[in-house]
Amino acid sequence: MAEQARILVVDDDESIRKTLVTILEERGYAVDTAKNGKEAIERTETGFYNLLLIDIRLPDTEGTKLLTALKETTPRMIKIIMTGYPSLQNAIEAVNKEADAYMLKPLNMNEVLYIIREQLKRQKEAMKYSEEKVAEFIKTRVRELDAEKNMALTKTR
Repeated sequence: MAEQARILVVDDDESIRKTLVTILEERGYAVDTAKNGKEAIERTETGFYNLLLIDIRLPDTEGTKLLTALKETTPRMIKIIMTGYPSLQNAIEAVNKEADAYMLKPLNMNEVLYIIREQLKRQKEAMKYSEEKVAEFIKTRVRELDAEKNMALTKTR
């Protein structure tokens, strides 16, 4: 991993937070935690995260409501819902609120690591594509401006 991906774990269960921090840090990720939605919002406002792991049931909000709030402020951040209370309703709601993945507790750590790797790979590819598009736009615009400048110089002669 060339750049260290930053992950925020949002869960009210301290043992889950500690376990995820230990495992993810061992894999080279920079990990912070939040025990509720309010803390998660504060952390994302003051720092950049590539990915969030969000429990669907938090003491102060539903994880799906947190998805909506974070989508507005950090649309490119990967958001993964975790739940120990799976239901068709909350799975559909997570998809409708544009969660990037949905994982069931108890967490299978191999699955967690695989999903994180794949999501970060997708994010990196999307960012590269965006950068290429911006570079292409700039090159095109520079050529247009050069052509306009040359036309203006030709007219003044």
